[in-house]
Amino acid sequence: MKRARRLRREMTLPEVLLWTALRERPAGLKFRRQHPSGAYALDFFCSDARLAIEVDGEAHNLGARPIRDEARDNWLVAAGIATLRIPAAEVLKDLAAVLETIVATAQSRLPLHHPAAPGGPPPRDKLGEDL
Repeated sequence: MKRARRLRREMTLPEVLLWTALRERPAGLKFRRQHPSGAYALDFFCSDARLAIEVDGEAHNLGARPIRDEARDNWLVAAGIATLRIPAAEVLKDLAAVLETIVATAQSRLPLHHPAAPGGPPPRDKLGEDL
């Protein structure tokens, strides 16, 4: 998606600060920036947790933007993706707290068990021992 590539080059200061922290894979979580999803480009996306993180500046409160954001969030919910909206001012004020919130939210959405990869190790029995 050309739009997503353009947005990666034109990130705002709060997005750059947050991306610098998220690209370090906090708690082992992998995030993508300006990830295309349907007709949308998500600011940040954690695939394993099916979580979109949107950094909202003041423009998100003006005009028709709240209605468009709601429609976008509804589309994402229908696709099984939750949206965590974070005010840009919060990223600038307390990046560590924002990062904690993101990690906690993502971890709460992780599946309890990941299916084994094809050709990977065999599943464990009920007691957690190798079969």
